[in-house]
Amino acid sequence: MRRRELREHIFKLLFMTQFNSQDEMGEQVQLYFEGLAEGEEKDLEYIREKYNHVLEHLEDIDRQLNETSHGWKTKRMNRVDLTALRLAVYEIKYDPDVPTGVAINEAVELAKRFGGEASGSFVNGILGKLANE
Repeated sequence: MRRRELREHIFKLLFMTQFNSQDEMGEQVQLYFEGLAEGEEKDLEYIREKYNHVLEHLEDIDRQLNETSHGWKTKRMNRVDLTALRLAVYEIKYDPDVPTGVAINEAVELAKRFGGEASGSFVNGILGKLANE
């Protein structure tokens, strides 16, 4: 799989965490991977590891988002936008293999694809501000 496809799968798993309890997510992740027929083992491991790393840093990621997005705390954000932002902040702050510009661009594309009409510009604005700080 290409990086974009891997990132999309991570995004979908992170999105699911907003609708399932932590206990339920173990089974949900397993079911998700069973449905991925095209994934090689190395790809599935990459998805699993990055998904878990984002969750490990989620509290800090949300804190950074809340400090950056004035008037739009994470509790008020559209869930698609929030998921794209969380993944991008993780990549910007904790994943040295992903350039900041790539993380922002990919998050904007995910927000445009899965979110509302203003999602792309909303995500771009917050990430641009966070990257400049």
